[in-house]
Amino acid sequence: MKPLIQTVTLLTLLVFQCHAQGTGNTRLWYKRPATQWEEALPIGNGALAAMIFGGVETEQIQFNEETLWTGEPRSYAHKGASAHLGEIRRLLNEGRQKEAEALANEHFMSQPLRQMAYQAFGDVYIDFPGHGQHSAYVRELDLRGATVKSSYQSGGVRYTREAFASYPAKAIYYHMTSSQNGKLDFTVRMDAIHAEKELNVKGNEIELQVFVDKGALNGTARMKVLTDGEVKQSEGKLTISKATRATLVLAAATNYIDYKNVTGDPSAKTTEVLRTAPPYEKAWAAHSADYQKLFNRFTLALPAGNSSALPTDERLSQFKKNPDDPALLALYVQFARYLLIASSRPGSHPANLQGKWNHKLNPSWDSKYTVNINTEMNYWPAEVTNLSECHAPLFQMVKEVSETGAEVAREHYNAKGWVLHHNTDVWRGAAPINASNHGIWVTGGAWLSLHLWEHYRFTQDKAFLEKTAYPLMKGAAEFFLDFLVKDPQTGLLISSPSNSPENGGLVAGPAMDHQLIRALFKACAETAGILGTDAAFAQKLTETAKQIAPNRIGRYGQLQEWMADIDDTTSHHRHVSHLWGVYPGEEITPGTPGLLKAAMKSLHYRGDDGTGWSLAWKINYWARFLDAEHAYTMIRKLFNPVYDAGQKMSGGGSYPNLFDAHPPFQIDGNFGGAAGILETLVQSHLGEINLLPALPKALPDGRVSGLCARGGFEMDMEWKKGRLAGLTIRSKSGNICKLRYGSKVISIPTAKGKTYRFGPDLTVLK
Repeated sequence: MKPLIQTVTLLTLLVFQCHAQGTGNTRLWYKRPATQWEEALPIGNGALAAMIFGGVETEQIQFNEETLWTGEPRSYAHKGASAHLGEIRRLLNEGRQKEAEALANEHFMSQPLRQMAYQAFGDVYIDFPGHGQHSAYVRELDLRGATVKSSYQSGGVRYTREAFASYPAKAIYYHMTSSQNGKLDFTVRMDAIHAEKELNVKGNEIELQVFVDKGALNGTARMKVLTDGEVKQSEGKLTISKATRATLVLAAATNYIDYKNVTGDPSAKTTEVLRTAPPYEKAWAAHSADYQKLFNRFTLALPAGNSSALPTDERLSQFKKNPDDPALLALYVQFARYLLIASSRPGSHPANLQGKWNHKLNPSWDSKYTVNINTEMNYWPAEVTNLSECHAPLFQMVKEVSETGAEVAREHYNAKGWVLHHNTDVWRGAAPINASNHGIWVTGGAWLSLHLWEHYRFTQDKAFLEKTAYPLMKGAAEFFLDFLVKDPQTGLLISSPSNSPENGGLVAGPAMDHQLIRALFKACAETAGILGTDAAFAQKLTETAKQIAPNRIGRYGQLQEWMADIDDTTSHHRHVSHLWGVYPGEEITPGTPGLLKAAMKSLHYRGDDGTGWSLAWKINYWARFLDAEHAYTMIRKLFNPVYDAGQKMSGGGSYPNLFDAHPPFQIDGNFGGAAGILETLVQSHLGEINLLPALPKALPDGRVSGLCARGGFEMDMEWKKGRLAGLTIRSKSGNICKLRYGSKVISIPTAKGKTYRFGPDLTVLK
């Protein structure tokens, strides 16, 4: 009996280890196929993305390619707009806001007025005749394997399907098997919602060409079928019979080369991808190795609750009734990391308003890059969850928009440097769009530049700081040195014209602008010091920052959103832009208690409700306020099920596939929510690593590993019964490590590459 006992013991140990490692925190699963797009499951390799529905009789794969947009290469700058800048400022100084907005609408806005839209590409449909009667259906997204799977029983045969988007192969793979030989029969076809399209079938391949309406772009999608069965062509389809296994390999490309060049050959690109595409087993191995190199760096284990074993849609519904499911938060964080890897890889474009997943030709807000919060929020978890490489596409976009933004700076403001307003697109538009009452917001470039600085703060990569970050940051700062003007009433420097996103119309001196510009100037000056360059320029930035209008506390005890004390305390506007200095900024902290109290009061006035991304931002605010329970209240709201039992519901929250609901879907809430959950566990923005600063009572036990902190540190941490139980710090740069836990603060010198262990009271362990 001894071998049996050993086997049982080993199995028990393995089960325990799997549970302890949080493997239950890396799987979304369902008992039925998706009937709505918001129930389908996403895959992506940065450039290609798809939604897998998991249908039984008919499977749908809705796919996107990141460069298929409306429009064409062009300058959005309004030639000669700067001639009207002085008059716009004068009208604002005189309190004539509507006249200023009207003048700006006529002479200062982007040409054309709107930017372009991200486009759906096409759909693959797979029909399985005779599978209407089925049982034992399961559909899942395995975050650890970056694979969507479905399986079911029909006619005594078990059918399984697996889909993944391979970064190494530049293709989407869809693999099907049957448990009995020769029982896999299906037809496969392609289509698109574009008005102009062409379909060709030849051999074992289907080619779909789409042409964007009133635009310069066209795309080719090419799919081949690899199978042990028979393949026949019929009416624009491929029919496969008597197969045991089959793999669809899908490639897509457009004629887009960069924002100035659309002379690419998508047919040649896709032909080459399919020519070099490895077979399924080799493709899976390469995909898994590539993906897990990123994903496996970080784990978050939180205890399972009574609902943790339920399908994800049911689990989400139960969480609203009884949030006794800490592991759902860990799943949400890992899902966000999965989405970031799937939508933002080196060489790709950055994640847009919907990541890379869009099934419409006219998506909400054009699925662009909205840089007055949404694009930046997409990258809040990049550094802290050990995915620095995924930040790279954003930096490339900043470089490109600094080029288009330099023209806008000249034409609109007669200024040096570069500027970006509140949106950009694949053509890197930088001018103010839509309407002056919200489109003239000048600090998009400042905010994006600070992401370059944050990347350095986490990685301590001086080569990146010197070659990539500083030139872009300096250009953004140069613009504001020219742009800032004296307020005639106070004599202070202010940002004018601008607005407080997206509230209150065109104004002079919104608080958010001033917070951003001061932060940019400070980061540039520090960078110049680190690099030993531009001392005079750094001094000018430091002196100018002191002259910018400071944060103010208004008559209701609130942090003022504008120069004038006109905040409406009954407004529940989803943007809370003037609290930027709390998060992601660091100007308003416990070290500025008066401003911190005023910021808290402002957030109380705005209320706890909001759209998905707004709820996510509020989680981070309350974590920075060190109010753990209020942060958890916002987490609960972010998990509000927008679809429940198949019925569409209203309000912000989460769809059954955990996509963030603005509504409609915006991916920023997924990223911002994940960052907020981690902000309750660790904060490192004030020159120290603050451990468990806002730990909610609902999360008394847990463990995180691979979490990164500013200063070049990576850490593993465990807590039990709400108290720190253990800590390991790995120093990547050899900086002094300052740790805070409650009232205890210690500082230790570190050596690059060395690991340091600490006890529950921060005692250094050997």
